Amino acid sequence: MTEWQISHAQEWAVRRLNDGSLALPLQISRGGQLLGASELRLTPTAAEHLHAALCYALDGQSPPTAAPDCRKQIRYPGRRSG
Repeated sequence: MTEWQISHAQEWAVRRLNDGSLALPLQISRGGQLLGASELRLTPTAAEHLHAALCYALDGQSPPTAAPDCRKQIRYPGRRSG
């Protein structure tokens, strides 16, 4: 069975739409062959929830060398790293 994959498009350029929502470009592939592209559209609230979930998931891990400079170690009150 060939695996489907949805990943970010080459550009990480998130753009703001006229209605205030955000669009993240994605690409769809199967078996290593690019089949198409689409967008993940998020309201500002949904984007904040995704941002927070990613921050929690990345907490305590060192950023890879290719990570943007904006990522610093995050400590949340009441949360133990481990």
